[in-house]
Amino acid sequence: MKKFLVIQTAFLGDVVLATAVVEKLHRFYPDARIDFLLRKGNESLLAGHPFINNVLVWDKKNNKYSKLFSLLNQVRNERYDHVINLQRFAASGFITAFSGGKEKVGFDKNPLSFLLDKKFEHIIGTKEKPGVHEVARCLKLIEHITDNSFEKPKLYPTAEDQLKVQPYVVSEFITISPASVWFTKQAPITVWTELINKTPNKAYYLLGAPADVELCENIRKQCPDAKVTVLAGTLTLLQSAALMKQAKMNFTNDSAPLHLCSATNAPVTAVFCSTIPEFGFGPLSHNSYIAETTEILDCRPCGLHGYSACPKGHFKCSHIILPTIA
Repeated sequence: MKKFLVIQTAFLGDVVLATAVVEKLHRFYPDARIDFLLRKGNESLLAGHPFINNVLVWDKKNNKYSKLFSLLNQVRNERYDHVINLQRFAASGFITAFSGGKEKVGFDKNPLSFLLDKKFEHIIGTKEKPGVHEVARCLKLIEHITDNSFEKPKLYPTAEDQLKVQPYVVSEFITISPASVWFTKQAPITVWTELINKTPNKAYYLLGAPADVELCENIRKQCPDAKVTVLAGTLTLLQSAALMKQAKMNFTNDSAPLHLCSATNAPVTAVFCSTIPEFGFGPLSHNSYIAETTEILDCRPCGLHGYSACPKGHFKCSHIILPTIA
C-alpha cells in the first residue's frame, strides 16, 4: 500500500485548493493511505474527509520551532512513499527535505527545493500573460505518477453540517462573505449595501468568522428594509460550504469563501479589487462570475496577496458595481 503525505501549511483557501491533489491521488491509487499536513486552525476543513487517513497539525503560534521538529519526527516515523509539498516557504521545505520519504517533490520557489527529488516551476500569471489556475500548478507536482488531467478541489460537509444549515434554506437566498484578511482584497461596505438595497426582497445571509461579526452587523444596519441575517461566527467552514452550495448566488472577495464555492461547485460571483484573476485563483464553479473595476489602473495589481492599506491612497480598484440578482 502506497503512503502519501500532502503538505499545505498556508491559509484556508490554499488548503481548499490542495484537496484537488487528494482527489486525484485517490482516483489513481484508491487503496493508498493519504495524510495531510496543515497549520493549526485549518484542520476543521478536512473533518470527516473520506480520502484522508490522518491530518497532521502544525501549531505555528505556540513554540513554533519545537513543534516543527516534533512534527518532523512524526513524519519520519511514517516512512512515506511520496511527500508532496505545495507550500513555497522554508519550514515546509525543511519537513519535506528531511521527511525520509522515498520521493520528495515541491516547487522550485521553495528555498530548500535543491534537496528535493523533483521540483517544478510555480509561475504566477500577469494581466498580459494570464497563468494557469493554482490547482493546475499543484497538480503538476503529481503528474508523473498520475496524468495531466485536471481535477477540481472538493470538500465533504457531513450530514450534521447539512442538518445545521437546513433552517436557513429558503426558496431563494443569497450569501455574502464580505471580509478578507487583507484590506485591499476586501470590497468596501458600500459595494455590499448597494447590492442588497437594490433587491431588498431577497433573503441575504452574511457569512464569516467570529472576528467578522462587527463588519456584518454594520452592513445589516445599513439595509433596514432588507431581509439580512448575520451568520458570521455561528457556522463552521464546512457548514458555510453546505449552505453556499444551496444558494441562488454567493458573493465573495478574492479569499477563502471563493474557494469553498469552487470545492462544492456552488454558484459564485468573486470580487477582485487589488488582485486579478489572471494570478490563477479565480472561481472553478460551473456557475461563476468575476466582478472587477472597469477602470484601467496602472497600479493594479499592486501585489499578489493584497495590503493593509492602498499603497496609492485612493483604492480605486474597489470601485465595483455588482450585478443585480433577478
